Amino acid sequence: MENCGISRWDDPREINRKLKALTSQPIWEVTDEYYEKEIMPYYNEKCKKSYAVFEESQKYIPGGVQHNLAFNKPFPMCMARAEGAYLYDKDGNKYIDFLQAGGPTILGSNYKPVRDKVFELLNDCGPVTGLLHESEMLIAKEINKHMPNVEMFRMLGSGTESVMAALRIARIATGKKHIIKVGGAYHGWSDQMVYGLKIPGSRALLESHGIPWGSFVKTDEVRPNDLYMLEKMLKKNRLTGGTAAVLVEPVGPESGTRPVAKNYNKGVRQLCDKYGALLIFDEVVTGFRVALSGAQGYFDVVPDLTVFGKIVAGGYPAAGGVGGKKEYASLMAAGLATGKHRAYVGGTLSANPLSCIAGYTAIQEIERTNACEIAGKMGDRLCDGLKELIDRYGLPFVAYNQGSIVHLECTGAMSFDFSSMSFIKSAAGLLKHKDMMYVRKDSMEKMGAAYMANGIVTLAGSRLYTSMADTPEIIDEALNRFENVFKHVKKTNKGLV
Repeated sequence: MENCGISRWDDPREINRKLKALTSQPIWEVTDEYYEKEIMPYYNEKCKKSYAVFEESQKYIPGGVQHNLAFNKPFPMCMARAEGAYLYDKDGNKYIDFLQAGGPTILGSNYKPVRDKVFELLNDCGPVTGLLHESEMLIAKEINKHMPNVEMFRMLGSGTESVMAALRIARIATGKKHIIKVGGAYHGWSDQMVYGLKIPGSRALLESHGIPWGSFVKTDEVRPNDLYMLEKMLKKNRLTGGTAAVLVEPVGPESGTRPVAKNYNKGVRQLCDKYGALLIFDEVVTGFRVALSGAQGYFDVVPDLTVFGKIVAGGYPAAGGVGGKKEYASLMAAGLATGKHRAYVGGTLSANPLSCIAGYTAIQEIERTNACEIAGKMGDRLCDGLKELIDRYGLPFVAYNQGSIVHLECTGAMSFDFSSMSFIKSAAGLLKHKDMMYVRKDSMEKMGAAYMANGIVTLAGSRLYTSMADTPEIIDEALNRFENVFKHVKKTNKGLV
């Protein structure tokens, strides 16, 4: 496949076997001595300006940061500059950036051709007009060029909004009520989707505070990579309004943190056809990252609707959208009410010229530079190097990747699964292990702090995104830094029930 970033697909059974072995033993983490004598002095002595900004921020911002990704142990780093494969904090410290803003900057941070096009647009018309701009058409046409299944595209402000729109379309198109998601997947923070987050089987037990219970009545959760459980739920829902859509992250929940078999998505497609449900691909992370044609191109599966985010605005704000087959996407038609059922979606700054031109230019540059394949090869190199280090130091850690999405599980904080058709069984299992999960989460953040102090930025210490800006030399330097952390890791007596 042209411009594809995935060169191999690991067996999820083998990955899950290793993850189960990881969570079946006490936590392995950097020693307290190393943390107190080398990690904390780095933050206390070399990150004073970041700390000062954070201290002031806590007076005006809940939790001191505006985005969950920004909070890192022991305190958030305040970044002042981004360039290619690197970030620079307010104190001038330089980091290899494997966060890449949570995934959207596959071209590398602050990519010049996109930046230049944005400056050109700002000089001509500014970031927003409130009326039609040619760039809206250009990005929709460009997406269709690479993803023919996306016959029509409506740009919105975020992935959360885009999921909300997709679910609304599905219910109108099918006349059915239920939405089935895969446990552990993140599809934004709308009321009906804050269900089964992070841990399969958690349903509304972990993150649903402040949300009326009724919001989840028509949301169902099934076990990752389990077509049998999915079909049971589809059959069950026939009795209570039917299933409007099955919503999946095609590489597995949480950007592949819970990997699926390569033929899983084709199985989901077949079941959706059998039971009259729409198939929605959440390509917020995978779209234009795993392949120019998205995960749907890589897996050769045609979803009815596709949700976009992140890269669709080239790393600029207001990144989101939903598209798909014309018969479904056209249900979002704008304008005054016509008397026909349509999905009401909107947003004053949705599809603003700045976001559209940035996304259009970024997608063109991804094609021109073969960014997906380059970033994917660097993901392979990073993952293979991590595996070698894990073996060399005799650690139970688990590393695997889906191209430029690299996973490094050190504590298994996200690796539990309490999926069951029984709410009572799921709740009992979750409550039994809840304290242990939080202990492992704290340890995961501790490892993340050690990586940061060694000049590596990760997502929560467990996920890494490579970009076109990474080179073999940068990856090898990063592996040297990971080794500096791994050689200070020891087995503890924490993390078991």
